[in-house]
Amino acid sequence: MNYSEINYLEIGKRIRYARKSQNKTQEWLAEQVDVGTTHISHIETGNTKLSLKTLILIANALNVSSNELLCDNLVNSQDVYNVKINKILEECDNNEKKIINEILNFVLILLRKYNIT
Repeated sequence: MNYSEINYLEIGKRIRYARKSQNKTQEWLAEQVDVGTTHISHIETGNTKLSLKTLILIANALNVSSNELLCDNLVNSQDVYNVKINKILEECDNNEKKIINEILNFVLILLRKYNIT
């Protein structure tokens, strides 16, 4: 990824995911942030660039960190991914963890073999 360019599509996807995971509507978020619903829709689809102020208001309204919303654009975002992976693993039994471990090891081998990182 070219870290000199901001990936607004990924930011929008993360905002949408956070909103939907809390069963919140675009209308609710727009009201919290004091913008129009159409603006929220455009942010979530990556069709508009959001301001730093709007990003902060959205993060606060959804009770998520800005790092969580920006992690696809940050070089040092390991902590965000570690938290997400740990959260998934907390919900797994030992057999599921064993299978996930095997899958991850296989995927990592392929990623490194084909330099896909």
